Amino acid sequence: MLTLLTFHPDNLELFTTHHVDTVLKQIDSSHNIWLRCIHFRDRTGTAKIIKHFGLNPSRVNMIFNHSPVGIDEDVEDCLFDSYEILTPQIKNNEFEVARGNILLGNNFIITFEITELKALTILANNLQKRTRDIETLGISYVFYLIFKEILNNYHTVFEHISRKLDDLEDEVLDNSGDELTYQKIATMRQSTRSGRRNFQSIKSLMAIMNHEDLQWISQPVKELFNQELVHHVDKLWQEYQALRAWMSELMEIQRDNIAGKTGERINRLTILSSIFLPITFMSGFYGMNFKYMPELEQPWAYPAVVCVMALIVIGSIFYAKKQRWL
Repeated sequence: MLTLLTFHPDNLELFTTHHVDTVLKQIDSSHNIWLRCIHFRDRTGTAKIIKHFGLNPSRVNMIFNHSPVGIDEDVEDCLFDSYEILTPQIKNNEFEVARGNILLGNNFIITFEITELKALTILANNLQKRTRDIETLGISYVFYLIFKEILNNYHTVFEHISRKLDDLEDEVLDNSGDELTYQKIATMRQSTRSGRRNFQSIKSLMAIMNHEDLQWISQPVKELFNQELVHHVDKLWQEYQALRAWMSELMEIQRDNIAGKTGERINRLTILSSIFLPITFMSGFYGMNFKYMPELEQPWAYPAVVCVMALIVIGSIFYAKKQRWL
């Protein structure tokens, strides 16, 4: 789906279609625009969009080949950013990741969203109130708002993670979990690695803005990044590291729990083996084929031996329970 947002001084014009040629005809280069390409994997159509905005054709390969997360500084036709963002959606104990690209030019911004990012949809629905700010600060202000929404999205994600970890912590501390509990924690921890790359990418962008003159971002917008988002990123980064440490701690405790349960099973098997060891000895003793064994001719010998065996078993079990081995 292709959604075109055209910003006028007093209003926002919205146009949606599935056809590239149709949306390109609607683009007015005299206005700031935001083109959202959602679930759009048409390589030919993408090439048309790239050509329409006068961008380097190599951008098509970068979009479809999943270039490394972060800012691309090799080609200076636009500000090109690849992202991987954690979303609140969970599937099979894994947090789903929204991937895509953001291209920022002098009066346009294009987002290729492989997975629709709900934070951007919410932002697009609320931009009607910000048209004057966009007219004053330029399209880079929308770029700023996108990153602000991405960071706000992480508050929801971290809240979901905390709730999940609370439930898993109850299982771990009650020692009621099993290997499946451990696997849930490990899977969740692995699925949140994208958050680290995303935060590093945002930090890298801010560092670039501070040390280089990016023509696509106006000075007022740079100040907004520094004033409002730097501390926001640092705070979320600390919260992210705390959650990762929490997961690691739960994994370590659960690993000890599993090892403890395994040790208890081995101890029980060892005790049971030791209980039946004297009986095995007696069975082996009377299994010897000697001709002269006086007990064999006594009528009371068999029940006596059986009773002795039973007493040994009962006594051993009683002693093991008294010592709390069983």
